Amino acid sequence: MREPFVFDPRHPLCKTPFGAAVCGSQIALRCRPLAAEGFTHCALILQQEFSGLRQELKASFSGIEGDRACFALDFSAPAEPELVWYAFRLWRDDGSGCMLDKTGYRSDGGWDPWQLTVYQKSFSPAWFGQGITYQIFPDRFCRLEVPSPEGLVGERWVHQDWAEAPAWRPEADGEVRNRDFFGGSLQGIVSKLPYLKELGVTTLYLCPIFESASNHRYNTADYTRIDPMLGDEEDFKLLCREAGRLGMRVLLDGVFNHTGSQSRYFNADGFYSTLGAAQSTESPYYDWYSFHPWPEDYDAWWGIKTLPAVREEAESYLDYIIDGPDSVVRRWLRAGASGWRLDVADELPDWFIRKIRAAAEETKPDAVLLGEVWEDASNKIAYSKRRKYLLGDELHGVMNYPFRTALLAYLQGGDADGFREAMETLRENYPPAAFSSLMNFLGTHDTPRILTVLGADRIPESKEERAIYRLSPAQRQRGLELVRLAALVLFTFPGSPTVYYGDEIGLEGWEDPFNRGTYSWESGDRELLAYFQRLGALRRSCPPLREGSIQWLYTSGPLLIFARELEKSRLITVLNASDQERELPLSEPKVRNLLTGAVLSPEDGRLRLPPRTGLLLTEDCPG
Repeated sequence: MREPFVFDPRHPLCKTPFGAAVCGSQIALRCRPLAAEGFTHCALILQQEFSGLRQELKASFSGIEGDRACFALDFSAPAEPELVWYAFRLWRDDGSGCMLDKTGYRSDGGWDPWQLTVYQKSFSPAWFGQGITYQIFPDRFCRLEVPSPEGLVGERWVHQDWAEAPAWRPEADGEVRNRDFFGGSLQGIVSKLPYLKELGVTTLYLCPIFESASNHRYNTADYTRIDPMLGDEEDFKLLCREAGRLGMRVLLDGVFNHTGSQSRYFNADGFYSTLGAAQSTESPYYDWYSFHPWPEDYDAWWGIKTLPAVREEAESYLDYIIDGPDSVVRRWLRAGASGWRLDVADELPDWFIRKIRAAAEETKPDAVLLGEVWEDASNKIAYSKRRKYLLGDELHGVMNYPFRTALLAYLQGGDADGFREAMETLRENYPPAAFSSLMNFLGTHDTPRILTVLGADRIPESKEERAIYRLSPAQRQRGLELVRLAALVLFTFPGSPTVYYGDEIGLEGWEDPFNRGTYSWESGDRELLAYFQRLGALRRSCPPLREGSIQWLYTSGPLLIFARELEKSRLITVLNASDQERELPLSEPKVRNLLTGAVLSPEDGRLRLPPRTGLLLTEDCPG
């Protein structure tokens, strides 16, 4: 046999079905050492992560195929959701042998096993993964009038000039409190829904909108009230109605691991009339927090005292956020939201996330629940505990930070096969519905702007330099070419392509708050915007881009080529990320580039790819 591997879990010769397995389903494995190595026995070693069960199952010798001795084994996946780690033990009649794991043959007593994710099949809404998401930082998207900060929680101040840069310098005591506001509003978002429709957006992901002392609003002051600078509950309902009329849904940001210290629950500064936990041990919110001792010291998110951490197990907190008939999770779904994105999911217990999903689905059966997880969510260890995010009753999907990391590495000079390998690892480890429900993105409110990252040739050392940094014309041109390539992959890859507001017009900026500038409605790169609009239109009109399988056609050096296939339709994404022209072998006499409509004819069976070029090809080329 020509295949060089002894065992490759991604190849149907060695394992079926591909990837994660449903609880109780049958899995077929084949191990194929060279016959010349003399192995006459093979066993599968299984280690279950959560139950602790360890098994060794004998494989049957199925015969010699070419130069390979083949051993086969069928077994049932565990009946309950699990992470199963596995490897093989091979030995000869004389007792000599070795282990086989991801590193190859080994006899050192260690193991680096393969992963088998075993999940409970459950309903997963298709609308999110098949659609296009647009992330909005509400204070910075669209302002209809300059608001007044009078009478609002926090010592806020408002920029009169929409085009000013966000404040970033620490205050006199060294703290950064994010007290500067620009006045973007929910009504402002409503006014721009036609614009978002032109981008092809189907999901609006809003950073927190509840009352808060800061402009980012991740330090919630009141979960039951829209921040007055953004509007009120009627404005939110109007946004959801008008968005729904245009085929869009609204996804809210749930910050349930901590509140703000300036909140009606903690009330450290006494702003609220309610008795807060920082004011009295008789407060109805006292048991939400862990004091040691009260009131001077308490648990806080990453030790930041303006973000006191909650005790998720507190009965009154559970009732308030999840369990009660008018809980926060339920209330805002009834008001029009279609799902939640959970901030810092690693900080939330598995059982807490399960309860949120159950409450959400009970309230709105097709609600989606996503989580902020920065790594491979199938095997993430947080606080020394293996997490269960994607096993069937927690998250539908996660923010796909590995996608961004791998894509940037490739576009900044890495090998395209590194991107393929990173994505295939996720596809292998995630349940299919979870892989299709990933929030893919090039940037968020927590990362530098994609144009800045791809255009800059260095990261300025000081924050002061980064605050005023702008790309040179040459850097910006190079960055724009690479952003177009990144966006092409984003819109043609499985999962929901997510655009961070302003990336489509070329906003620049390093880290927070420089990546949170205001949207430039009077300027911005209109050519780049037209390109994003074209990608959105193709995503909407081409079913393979929404629902098709992925096939990797060529991934080496600067060339990245993959296809999305659905029934008899196939679209091919082609990237040349290098500064040099490359050639692509192509057997078809003609192909059409859907990005431009141009018909391309290969010369001598080869298609020339200029530097930093991206194509979306179809073989359906009449005439």
